[in-house]
Amino acid sequence: MLYNEKYNHFSDNELITEYKHTKNNVFVGMLYKRYAHLVLGLSLKYLKDEDEAKDAVMQIFEKLLADLLKFNIEYFKSWLYTFSKNHCLMILRNQQSKLKKEINLEVHADLFMETESSSHLNQASEKEIQYTLLEKAIEELNEDQRKCIMLFYLKERSYNEIADETGYSLNEVKSFIQNGKRNLKIKLEKNSEAPR
Repeated sequence: MLYNEKYNHFSDNELITEYKHTKNNVFVGMLYKRYAHLVLGLSLKYLKDEDEAKDAVMQIFEKLLADLLKFNIEYFKSWLYTFSKNHCLMILRNQQSKLKKEINLEVHADLFMETESSSHLNQASEKEIQYTLLEKAIEELNEDQRKCIMLFYLKERSYNEIADETGYSLNEVKSFIQNGKRNLKIKLEKNSEAPR
């Protein structure tokens, strides 16, 4: 505690300089104390989910431990803002590709293998069939799972927003999405094997 108080009056740049000299995480800890609430606010604005935002803050400050040693930063506050914003945008990009990755690639692995061996002309219509099958499979889910899957993947709502919107608990939302995904996989695999 005394150690922290000794450096409380240091500017951001002085704390960074001390960190570079000593590699002591306590200096980054002091920057964390100064700016964590701002980074959390920014993360919430982008991610719209409190748990995800808190995780993002931890990830950002963990990354700082390495990046502060690598870069010469003149204006830490504005650099941190850009750094945090980019981190959140990266998380959002990853989330947006979830449906494609988790449904199309994972679920259609067998279908894609078949497509490989078919002629190029058939590939476009094969893809169209896959999307039709996906839509059909979503329609076949029970109402709770369908609602949560649609809101999470297609409307890009967070777990908390879905809970608010539907009245389900957070655990129910997570469970409906997880079970919905598993049921989609089963339905798609079954439908893709059926003669068309």
